[in-house]
Amino acid sequence: MRTIEKKVWIQYFQKILSGEKTYELRLNDFACEPGDVLILKEWDPNTNQYTGREIKKTVGFVVRTNEIPAFWSEDEIKKHGYQVISLLDKGTSS
Repeated sequence: MRTIEKKVWIQYFQKILSGEKTYELRLNDFACEPGDVLILKEWDPNTNQYTGREIKKTVGFVVRTNEIPAFWSEDEIKKHGYQVISLLDKGTSS
């Protein structure tokens, strides 16, 4: 288990803090596995400084796009891009 520190811009930090944002989309430029701890440090891009607030989160499921089989064509990806969807336990299942 690793502890990893990352910057999070103010508007995203607040959404994580409130529970609205339950995922992180990151460049795959560091090692991260389920069970690792992310320390997300609030960053103000206007002042280029940390605000002093931070949140600790445990890493759950990790998917790396370079490991995903080609479900879509390059043209489809260029046209539509990707979307990341958070799954919450607030709905009903059948």
